[in-house]
Parts: sequence; structure tokens; C-alpha cells
Amino acid sequence: MSKSAQSIMLTGIIGAALAVAFGAFGAHAPKQILSADGLRIYHIAVNYHLWHSIALIAIGLTFQAVHPSQLLKASAWVMVAGILLFSGSLYLLSLTGLRWFGMITPVGGLCFLVAWILFAIAVYKLPTTNS
Repeated sequence: MSKSAQSIMLTGIIGAALAVAFGAFGAHAPKQILSADGLRIYHIAVNYHLWHSIALIAIGLTFQAVHPSQLLKASAWVMVAGILLFSGSLYLLSLTGLRWFGMITPVGGLCFLVAWILFAIAVYKLPTTNS
């Protein structure tokens, strides 16, 4: 396995494990820590964190099994930035109540969009066969 594919997949696997751990915390957090609105925001963060961690694993598998590409690498690392900025800002917002963290969230969302577009372009450019 290439070092790049391994790094991308391990990042996704660790991210997914962290999302599960954060989700468990959110499910059992005392009401003094998370308000009802904070819990709703927290669950959005966990949901996006988990799905995009799984997407990182898919990008790593594509990189390894189908075709290594700089677009796939870029997609992976922009997706990591999206997880940190989008989910990270929502985690902080829900736990601290500091609303200014919400200003960071759209930047993370934009990273997600760019990552998915890069992934799509990379797949579109993959070599094809006639079968």
C-alpha cells in the first residue's frame, strides 16, 4: 500500500473513531454541559464528522486501488480541513456557547464542497475501459 493511501485511510479511520467517541459523549453529556440547542448543534457536528471520515477512507481506497492522483490527495486534505473547521467549530460552539465559533463553520462547509468537487473530478479523470 502506498504511504499516501495509508495516511489518508488512517486519517479517516481515526476520524471515524473520534466521531463515535464524540457522539457517545454527546449522548451522555449532562444537561449542564449541553443545552437542547447545543445538543442539536453537537449532533450536526458528529454527523458531518463521521460521514466525511468515511469519505476519507473511500478516497484512500480509490487512491490505492484505482489510481493515485494529486486531485485525490488534495480532496483528502481539504476534507480534513473541512472536518476540523466545520465540525470543530460546531463542537466548540455547542460546548462553550460562544456564538462567534459559528462564523468559522461556513468555511468548513466550503472545504467540504471543494473536497467533493475535487473527488468528483479525480474520478471523472480515471482511466476507463470499454467493458
